[in-house]
Amino acid sequence: MAEALPLGRRHHARPRSRLQARPKTRSRLTTLQIRHRTTYRYRQPVSLGPHRLMLRPRESRELRLISSELTIDPPATVTFAHDVFGNSVATAYLNAFADRLTIECLTLLTLDAVAWPIFDVAASAIFYPFQYAEDERTDLGALMFQQYADPNGRLRDWAWAFVRGAQTDTLALLKDLSVGVSSWINYQSREDEGVQSPVQTLDRGWGSCRDFAVLFVEAARCLGFGARIVSGYLHGAETGVLGSADAGSTHAWAEIYVPGAGWITFDPTNRSFGGFNLIPVAVARDIRQAMPMAGSFVGASDAFMGMEVEVEVTAPP
Repeated sequence: MAEALPLGRRHHARPRSRLQARPKTRSRLTTLQIRHRTTYRYRQPVSLGPHRLMLRPRESRELRLISSELTIDPPATVTFAHDVFGNSVATAYLNAFADRLTIECLTLLTLDAVAWPIFDVAASAIFYPFQYAEDERTDLGALMFQQYADPNGRLRDWAWAFVRGAQTDTLALLKDLSVGVSSWINYQSREDEGVQSPVQTLDRGWGSCRDFAVLFVEAARCLGFGARIVSGYLHGAETGVLGSADAGSTHAWAEIYVPGAGWITFDPTNRSFGGFNLIPVAVARDIRQAMPMAGSFVGASDAFMGMEVEVEVTAPP
């Protein structure tokens, strides 16, 4: 409920600046179907424990969910809840012994976003450095603090090198930082689980989309920004697009909070910003909180043979 203004007092709007990267284009309504299928295989039947699933896209003004159907074999009892970030989380309770577990989510949605959006940045935040309002700092909380160790200040120094002077255009700084990630780091798809720390990524000079996203988010936090990780899907067949354009994978990117504009999307893997070709499923402080699936089983130590992931994002006829 909005708080009423006292009688006899006039409300003055806060001055703002409208910033954009390129001339605004009209949004295009796109209908998409997402098929996400994961199969776990075991050498012999095992007792399957609960599995935590994050597969339902986050609805917004730009993304409207038409349907989302979850199929699990062997059958499971499924409950739904929202986590602390507002992500939709399903928990599958399996009361069975099996040598295979298949989880498939089929989603139909519409995406209505512009390729080069206008960001209505508050006048107080046009130039960096700026101060978040007290309420903003309180609510951003842990999203402003680094999650990975940087004992020698390597990441901090790397991030500060993008600050061009005593006053730097905020949006330009964030764009430079995002492009800087892909300029310094070579993209390499990784099948293994987990994520590299930002310092490891800088040392190795290569990483996957999740490593790019974590490096960008942690660098932005070094500069005092509130930032969060986003996990989801990438659609579009443009030449040179990296990430979930590779068969059988999800995608990871980032969002930075800028007063007035709110959460601005940056995809450092593809040097893009705005959510035109991105379908968010989960936002989180740390990428480990945004895993699409996590679960357990009871069985022999060598029972697990591996898993297969198939992701298809298509425009249905």
